[in-house]
Amino acid sequence: MAEKPVSTAATPQTLTIALQNKSNESNVYAYVTGLAIDNGNRYSFLQADGRTLYTPASPSQTGAPLAADVAIPLGGPGSTKNVTIPRLAGGRIWFSFGAKLTFKLNPGPGIVEPSVTNSSDPNININWNFTEFTFNDYQLFVNLSYVDFISQIPLAISITNTAGQVQSSPGMAANGFSTVVSELRAQASRDGRPWDRLIYSANGNPLRALSPNNLFVSDGNAWGDYWDGYVNQVWSKFQSQDLTVNTQAGAGNLTGRVSNNVLSLGSAGTFSKPNAKDIFSCSTGPFQTGDNAARNAVIPRLAAAFNRSVLLDTNTTPNGSSPGNYYKNPITNHYARIVHQVQKDGRGYAFPYDDVVPDGGSDVAGVLFDSNPTLWTVAVGGN
Repeated sequence: MAEKPVSTAATPQTLTIALQNKSNESNVYAYVTGLAIDNGNRYSFLQADGRTLYTPASPSQTGAPLAADVAIPLGGPGSTKNVTIPRLAGGRIWFSFGAKLTFKLNPGPGIVEPSVTNSSDPNININWNFTEFTFNDYQLFVNLSYVDFISQIPLAISITNTAGQVQSSPGMAANGFSTVVSELRAQASRDGRPWDRLIYSANGNPLRALSPNNLFVSDGNAWGDYWDGYVNQVWSKFQSQDLTVNTQAGAGNLTGRVSNNVLSLGSAGTFSKPNAKDIFSCSTGPFQTGDNAARNAVIPRLAAAFNRSVLLDTNTTPNGSSPGNYYKNPITNHYARIVHQVQKDGRGYAFPYDDVVPDGGSDVAGVLFDSNPTLWTVAVGGN
């Protein structure tokens, strides 16, 4: 994620979260996890009462069960369950329909969370989803994440602060996932690429759609040369034209060209041609971060420009394009395109740097943050 502004004012020590069942499902369970900031950043759960923190001890063997009940029942359709959290970093609120999720412990302790790519995971055929958050000394930061997958379960989030101001991200409609499935299948028919293989079904029914990056887990060559033609066009363009990347950080604007088959961007160094893995993951090859601050600021903006396929349309990024120009090229991150298409307001975190925006531009990732929150509301079900 790109850095977000924070306030110097201290947030409250605890926060109330209203968990709303806006679905037609009677058996909905929530799980709240995160690193307890005031307890050595140790991985912790809220227990079933929605207020008591459980910090697991290290077990003697792998795959050990939790020693506490951490499934918070929401109640039937239309009900609201209020829970209270302390300050947590790297947090998630998980939801499951129809069955409880299984978390396990390894020595350390290491937490074995539900997986969408491990076929032997006990949760693989359960309908579940999550939203991400950090609640620290400075702010509550929350977002709807589709970086790993998009679930059949829609989520919506809102923050109310001490001034009574409300900001929200409404997420996907109740029937949005059916559009995801049909659009992925249609795109596979159009270009012959494995977009339809992103769809995971249980008992013959589509349950979730994985991100393109997660398809590499089962098939390392799933995307083959998908991005090569587009990357070659970009490299050809910037052999004779300048590319300017606004780092939106201390390095300012960095301008350069392609020479000897690498893109040189001043103090950020050189970038080789990215391949499909590099672009979809935003973290390998030329997009691997390191100790160079300028380079680390360029990487999110360059990776986002590739995923959105805007580099042939502009010579400056991210300031040279707006959301209306994203995903227009036939070679693009169609998973991200479809994720945004099915959101009620178009906002959703569809790849690792989807929060990159032009200076003064509007958020497209569905992120919310506030330094004086009084209530965080998470609605599950899309109704």
